[in-house]
Amino acid sequence: MTPAERSKLTARAAMASTTMAVVLIVLKTYAALQTSSMAMLGSLADSSLDLVASLIVLLAVRIAAAPADHDHRFGHGKAEALAALVQVIIITFSAAFIGFRAVQRLLAGAETAQAELGIGVSVIAIVLTIALISYQRHVVNRTGSLAIGTDRLHYSSDLLLNGSVIIALALDQFLGWVGADAVFGILIALWLAWGAWKASSHALDQLMDREWPEERRASFLAAAKEYPELAGLHDFRTRSSGTHHFAQFHVWVPADWTVQHAHDQLDRVEEELQKRFPDTEILIHVDPEGQIDRETLLPQAITEQAT
Repeated sequence: MTPAERSKLTARAAMASTTMAVVLIVLKTYAALQTSSMAMLGSLADSSLDLVASLIVLLAVRIAAAPADHDHRFGHGKAEALAALVQVIIITFSAAFIGFRAVQRLLAGAETAQAELGIGVSVIAIVLTIALISYQRHVVNRTGSLAIGTDRLHYSSDLLLNGSVIIALALDQFLGWVGADAVFGILIALWLAWGAWKASSHALDQLMDREWPEERRASFLAAAKEYPELAGLHDFRTRSSGTHHFAQFHVWVPADWTVQHAHDQLDRVEEELQKRFPDTEILIHVDPEGQIDRETLLPQAITEQAT
């Protein structure tokens, strides 16, 4: 997939989530006013924050798609990680607000009204959400977008949230369980906070240049072992920036090889590896066999150990 195609897909997914958030805000505002439901108010707050988050994602995927330039020579991919982190902060504040209001209503013994309206709006929200996350899953599978992936995680939690609204209204009004709505509001707040905690790890991993997941590292090293020229591979370092990945390593080559010969041999290998890992930029540094490099950020016990 070309960068232009990836950009087009992620922008469409971000626009779809923005449009749906606007529709749900209108429906849930009316339902919250008519039902006085804390669970519905929590759902409305979540949809309002969905809109803000979706707008941030829309901006981020456009920035991330921009090619590398003089000031950003590794590209703009981390804009997606920053967007994901902003989403996490928004979700956390949303959870705190919902939890606080739910406790207030629980202590006050507040009641709800017009369960049928609230349940109907929640059913519509569930149907629209299922359609959106199905499309987002398709986009993430094709592009690997972190921002869209975090957005999909948030909307996936909305399925549980809207289902909770239905249960809360039914228990509160049809079965007479006063306080059920407020209790579900608290549970929704806790669920949102947990989702934010999990989503934050992916964004922080990219922003902190964490190594690839072990499965991806192992896959790359297994492919590298197929080439005799890379038998002396060491100081293997990896990181990711949005949908773009970087791999760099040193290779010991016979000391009598000329620089030209070493580059001729390794350029061919590098080209083949990039075909197998198309979204990865590979940088190979040549060392004469037995060369021990000076210690850098990593101790020599790690960098000089053959992988």
